Formats: sequence, C-alpha cells, structure tokens
Amino acid sequence: MNIKATNLHLAYGSDAVLHDINFEINEPKIYGLLGRNGAGKTSLLSIIGSFREATSGQLHINGEEPFENARIMQEVILMYDKDFTGETDPPSNIIEHIKRYRPHFDLEYAMELLKKFKLEGKKPVAKLSKGKQSAFNVVVGLASRSPITIFDEVYLGMDAPARDLFYKELLKDQELHPRIIILSTHLVSEMDYLFDEVIIINEGKILLQEPYDDIVSRGVTVVGSKQSVDTFAAGKEILNEEQLGDTRSVTIYGETSEADRLSALELGLTIGPVSLQDLFIQLTKEED
Repeated sequence: MNIKATNLHLAYGSDAVLHDINFEINEPKIYGLLGRNGAGKTSLLSIIGSFREATSGQLHINGEEPFENARIMQEVILMYDKDFTGETDPPSNIIEHIKRYRPHFDLEYAMELLKKFKLEGKKPVAKLSKGKQSAFNVVVGLASRSPITIFDEVYLGMDAPARDLFYKELLKDQELHPRIIILSTHLVSEMDYLFDEVIIINEGKILLQEPYDDIVSRGVTVVGSKQSVDTFAAGKEILNEEQLGDTRSVTIYGETSEADRLSALELGLTIGPVSLQDLFIQLTKEED
C-alpha cells in the first residue's frame, strides 16, 4: 500500500488547518503521528480515512483518491474516540456484523480479543465504561487487519494494564500480519518504543518524517560548566537550555560526530541521550 500527500490543504471556512502537506508512506511499519493539540493530526487522518475531502492538493492511496472510493475505503480503517450513545448491541454482536463490510476482518481473532479485554458479556456497548469502549475500538482495529490501520488516540479512558495489552497485541499482530499502522498519540513516552517511523506535524505542517532511531540519535543533552558548554554548543542548533549556578545544560539537535564527543570529553562535559518526548516538546514549543 502507498499513501502520498501532495500540497495537501484543508480549511474550515477561512480557518486553514493543514498547509501544503507533503509526505509519503510506502512500507508496512508502525508510524507514530505526533503533534500538539490543534496541530492538525485528526484532520489529516480524517482525509486518509475518507471521512472528509481536502480543500486543495491531493491525497492518493495506491494512486487513487480515497474519498467516496469504495474499493480504497475497504482497505483503510480509522478508529477514533467514538460516541456509542444509542448502541444497544453487545460487542460480540457488533463484531459478527463487521465481517461483511471488512474483507480482511478476522472474526476468530476478534472474539479472542474480546475475551482478553473482558468484553465478552451481553452488556450493550453504550453502557460500557469509557475504558471498555476504547478497548472495543482497539479490538475492531486490530481484528480488521486492514492494510492501512489508523488508531487516533483510541487509548482514551483505558487503564494502564489495558493499554499494555493493546501494545503487546499490536506488536504481535504486526509481526504476523504486517501492514501500515498509524498511531496518533499524546502518550509519547509510553508508546515511543512501538514506532518504526515518526511523523511530527506542527501548526498544520509536516515538521519531520524520519525513522525513530535516526531522530533520537540526533538529540543530545550536554551538561557542564557554563563556559565549556557554550564553547561546545557554539554554532549548533540548541533546542533548550537551563542553568543552575555555573552548571549549564543544553539540548542540541543535529548530528553529533565522534570528534564532537571527543571535544566534549576534553572539555569535561557529560553527553546524554534525549528521549523522543523531550525532542517532540522542544521541536514544537511555542516561541516566547
């Protein structure tokens, strides 16, 4: 499967939400889509999921526009924080009906997941707790086995054990049935180990799209005396800086060569890694 956005633009009236978005996804990997509130994550996913049409530009899946395209829509599933008000059927009944609309849906696996998430009862979905409703969305998304599977913050309301079960099932099923999985989340520190590739969207624009290992390898924290840190950091991209007395700490984003590390050692500095969450915070922070 292939997803390609070219100069994608979305506006609600005069309010532009996405600005000339360009990216491409080709490989069956787990992609982490990160962005602050209002950055445009859900709007972008809704276009991929055929929930809405772009204002201008193009979004193609396997070379076709997905909006109102029945063939492509069967290959994509977007799970989000749904309102189940009025849903009188229990999870097992709904699962049995989904099979007819989803060609890749694995009913046996879905029933297995219902048991694991303790959703096999007869209580209507509308009367389940928020966490159980979120778990039901997870079940549908995983069992759909759709070539493009999107989870837009489906963990809302799920407790830590349920989220952990979701992550384990996600990794296991991705290994057995590789596909494009997009995870939109705010729980960066909890979920970063799931990501093969990271896409960061900021203020309606793609800030970066890179393999997870490449991103975190370029961020370092340097700590030492103010003079030594300033000497080392000169000319480098500083994302954040803090100081306590004469001790200074800076977060630097960019390639750190072996020569840089030797230089830091000679200056008596300590170099440490930076988490994806810290990098995300610093790369998307608002200017003072």
